[in-house]
Amino acid sequence: MGVAESSPGPAGSARGPVFDRDLADRALTRLDAEHEAIETSLLALQDHAGRRLLEGAELTGVTKDRWASAEQSIALLWTYFDAYAAALAHARDVRARRRWPSREDLVELTDVLTGTGVTVSGGAHAHGAPPSVNGPAKLSEQFSLADLVARMNELYAASLDMVVAADAVWSALPARIDLLAAELHRTRSLAHSVGVRPGEHPAGDDLESITRELAALRAQVVSDPLAFWRPAPGSSAPGGGRPDTDRYDRAARALEDVRREVDAVLTVRQDAEQRLVRLRDVLSRADRTLAEARSARGEVLAKIAASEVPAVSGPPTALQELLATAAEYRRRAQWHRLSPLLESLERDAENELLRARESLTAVTAPLAVRAELRGRLDAYRAKVARHGMAEDPQLVERYDAARRMLWSAPCDLWVAEQAVLRYQETARDVLAPGPAGPAARSATGPAPAATYEPNDRTDGGNR
Repeated sequence: MGVAESSPGPAGSARGPVFDRDLADRALTRLDAEHEAIETSLLALQDHAGRRLLEGAELTGVTKDRWASAEQSIALLWTYFDAYAAALAHARDVRARRRWPSREDLVELTDVLTGTGVTVSGGAHAHGAPPSVNGPAKLSEQFSLADLVARMNELYAASLDMVVAADAVWSALPARIDLLAAELHRTRSLAHSVGVRPGEHPAGDDLESITRELAALRAQVVSDPLAFWRPAPGSSAPGGGRPDTDRYDRAARALEDVRREVDAVLTVRQDAEQRLVRLRDVLSRADRTLAEARSARGEVLAKIAASEVPAVSGPPTALQELLATAAEYRRRAQWHRLSPLLESLERDAENELLRARESLTAVTAPLAVRAELRGRLDAYRAKVARHGMAEDPQLVERYDAARRMLWSAPCDLWVAEQAVLRYQETARDVLAPGPAGPAARSATGPAPAATYEPNDRTDGGNR
């Protein structure tokens, strides 16, 4: 309790050295200060807010058991204090008999201050003091003032620890639980407004679970605060520890998860129309691309001979049906159902558009090959013309052959490619300097025209 212990005297009585007047006066002064400190501590415990709350609360569990013991300890503290105060008053009376105390006065004063002459009735033990280890509780027990101080210090520390722990939990948790409950109420109202309700959305079920948990948690905190107290390891100071907030923290995290889910649903409500418009646009582009691919496939089959053209699938009718369902969810304000449907539709629509583009690319590949061959043929003819060799008979003959193949329908790409290659080779020979160039060929006459055997296909295949 913040007071120094009395110095113990000889065991049993003051048959040892007797105090002189100065030593007795100093001992009385010290004991007066000690008495005042003890009384101040006991009154502070009596007026402690935590003790008053415990006294008026309907307690359960470990708090109920410990408070019953603490109440007995506090009552016993006052009994010990009264005995201590009576012994100290008797010592003052002895000292006040005369200014210069006699030998008998000093002996009596020494016996009161250091001996075991302070009697506490056995009724006090019935209110909380443990029975003697050597037998049943005695009708009364003798203490020295030092022993009484030590016993009061022990009971005071245990009682104060219990009171401070309960008060700390009550000061920390109920207010936080109430704030979280208020946030829960706001979140539940918002969730109901967007269709997040129990039985219809998992977050609605979570809200009901959190509501029940907070109600149960608050009731238990109020009735059994010590169940939520975590003592500090190795601490002997009263109230050493902290409130256990694990259950509160779990409820707070669960509510935060629900709040994020509700925010996501709210976001869907705010931009649902824009997302639906974007979805319609993506599916429309996919449909147009597939239609273009189907048209191109007919063109390829008509214009390109002996070419494997992949089939083109129909429009994404299943996605169109889901899009209609999403629009209906929006019309009925069923945001909790619209949110996951929009997310899956957006993924599937993008995949459908990509598939349509890949289908168009695959279908039009033969036309791209033909266009590349046409461009290559015209590029070499322009190169030959720049060198003044455009009228070379062999070049004219081979250019006309390649052009007929590329601009006729159906076009055999493999045959057309071979004709273009022959024209390229002839053009390189014509433009090359040296014996193989134009002078050499003018002396020997024109080279014989190349012949083409349709079944002579060694590579290339249908392109």
